[in-house]
Amino acid sequence: MTTSSIADALKERILLLDGATGTMIQQLGLTEEDYRGEQFRAAEHNQDGNLDLLSLTQPQVIREIHEAYLTAGADIITTNTFTSNKISQADYGLENFVTEIGFAAAQLAKSTAEK
Repeated sequence: MTTSSIADALKERILLLDGATGTMIQQLGLTEEDYRGEQFRAAEHNQDGNLDLLSLTQPQVIREIHEAYLTAGADIITTNTFTSNKISQADYGLENFVTEIGFAAAQLAKSTAEK
């Protein structure tokens, strides 16, 4: 949907936004190794709970969550970027990957919506 098509759709009906992506991720019971993936196997800090990192290390997980919300009737899906900022990622030692994480999250949301 473009901005103008969103505005037009809002004149006709209420649009539905996706839900709590973090809750969906937490229900999966992912391990530290799942969060790290291959790319961050040697990261010095614990990555367990770094939900945004999954856009790089487990993109299929994020895609499946987006798809679930779209299947359930969401008109709009958000990116998996709740902590994709330097301050939050510093807790994981990944502040230098904020742009990469954000870009990957946006690509996942866009490609899933287009599909």
